Amino acid sequence: MVGFDPNQQRKLTPFDHAAAGAVSGVITRSVAQPLDVLKIRFQLQVEPLKFGTGSKYTGVAQAVGKIYQEEGLFALWKGHVAAQGLSVIFGISQFVSFEFLTKNTYYLLPENLTQPLYKPVYHFFCGGIAGCVSTCVSQPIDVLRTRLVSQGEPKVYTGIRHAVGMMYQEAGVRTFYKGLTPTLIQLFPYNGLQFGFYSFFKTLWKPVMSKKNEIGAIGSGICGSGAGLCSKIIIYPLDLIKKRLQVIGFEEARKSFGSPPQGSNFYHCICSIVKREGFLGFYKGLSPSLLKAVVTAGLTFSVYEQTCAILLYRHSS
Repeated sequence: MVGFDPNQQRKLTPFDHAAAGAVSGVITRSVAQPLDVLKIRFQLQVEPLKFGTGSKYTGVAQAVGKIYQEEGLFALWKGHVAAQGLSVIFGISQFVSFEFLTKNTYYLLPENLTQPLYKPVYHFFCGGIAGCVSTCVSQPIDVLRTRLVSQGEPKVYTGIRHAVGMMYQEAGVRTFYKGLTPTLIQLFPYNGLQFGFYSFFKTLWKPVMSKKNEIGAIGSGICGSGAGLCSKIIIYPLDLIKKRLQVIGFEEARKSFGSPPQGSNFYHCICSIVKREGFLGFYKGLSPSLLKAVVTAGLTFSVYEQTCAILLYRHSS
C-alpha cells in the first residue's frame, strides 16, 4: 500500500492517505516517546556517556532511573503533546506527498526504473522529497518539542503557550526554524533511505515469506524495522548536530545537565564536537535512537499499511 502501484486498482483518496498517516503518527509516537526523550537527553550531553566520569547520564537503564528519581515517571513523556502534533502533521504531509509523487512521476520514468528491482531507487528520491516537504511544515513544532524535552528542573517553560511566547521573544520566527539546514540535509537521505529500504525489503519478503504475495501486518512491521535500523545508522550524526543547534540560546534551562553544547552554526558545531568529544561524540545516544528507529519505522509502516487496507475495504464495501 505504500507508494503507487498500477497493478493494484486502489480507490484511496489523498484524504485517506492523510488519515492513515495521522493514525500511524499518533500510535507510533505514543509508544516511542520515552525513547525519544532518552535520545535527546543523550545527544545534548557534552560529557562522556560512561560510568565513573561524573556525567549526569551514563546509559539507558541509568538514565531512566535518574529521570524517574528527579522528575517523575511522566518526564519520560515530556513534550508529548507537542510531539504528537509533530507526528500527526509530519505523518500526514509525508505520506500524502509520497503517494502524490510516486503516482505522478510513475509514468514519467523510463519503464525499467519502475520495475521491482529498481523500485527502491525510485522510492528513495520520492521519499526524500516527501521528507523535505514534511520538515518545512513541521519544523517549528520539532524545535518546540526539543526545547520542552531538554529542559530540566526548575522548568523555564511552564507550558506550550508560554514556550511559544518566550521563543518568539528570543529571536522572532527564526527561533522556530533553528537547525533547519541540517534537518533538511539529514531528512532527504534518511526519509529516502527509509522508503527505499522498505521497498527493497518488501521485494525480498513477498516471494519468500508470503504465499499470497501479500506482505501483511507482521511483514510490513519487520520490513519497516529493518528500514529504520539501516537508515538511522547511516544518518545519525546529522540528527545529533540538528538537536545541538536547536537548543542554542537555551543554556540557562540546561545548567543541571552539565556543559552546554557549543556551535553557532553547522560547521562550528561539527568542529566543536570533534574537538571536545572526538568522532564517537557524533554517535551519542545511538542505542536508544536505534531502538526507537526500529520501533518507530516498524509501527509507522505497519499501521499505515493496515489503516489503508481498512479504508480500502470500507470503500469496496
